[in-house]
Amino acid sequence: MKIKTKFHGELDIEGVQKWTFPNGLPGLEGEKQFVLLPIEGNDSFRVMQSTVNASIALIVCSPYTLLDSYEISIDEPTLGLLNIKEPDEVMVLSVMSLKQPFEESTINLQAPLILNSTNLKAKQMILNDSQYSLRQSIDVKAKKGAR
Repeated sequence: MKIKTKFHGELDIEGVQKWTFPNGLPGLEGEKQFVLLPIEGNDSFRVMQSTVNASIALIVCSPYTLLDSYEISIDEPTLGLLNIKEPDEVMVLSVMSLKQPFEESTINLQAPLILNSTNLKAKQMILNDSQYSLRQSIDVKAKKGAR
């Protein structure tokens, strides 16, 4: 299957894991299937690309790469929707907002993406925890892909 992408041109995604968001994403409810694509030269960030709409591509990364103390509890509706049974099935990503200069970029810690690596289902979960920001400044070390 070939798709058009925002940052990688046309790609054959045969064999690439396709993540399904059963309810879509907030504001993008019609977008239900995405692939995670690498960003050349940066191991920390990836592109979450819609398989249908080339213009919908989000830069994502693990929030733990940038913030060691990030801690969330996955709510029961999310656990049920994604059929999460074991903690090792869970992958957490956060959406980035990249800016120039890079130091002004932010990460959304208030609405993490919860992914079940076993069944490839995902959901963006809105936290009710005010300790995390929608626009948290990122640490400069991420620029080089450091962990």
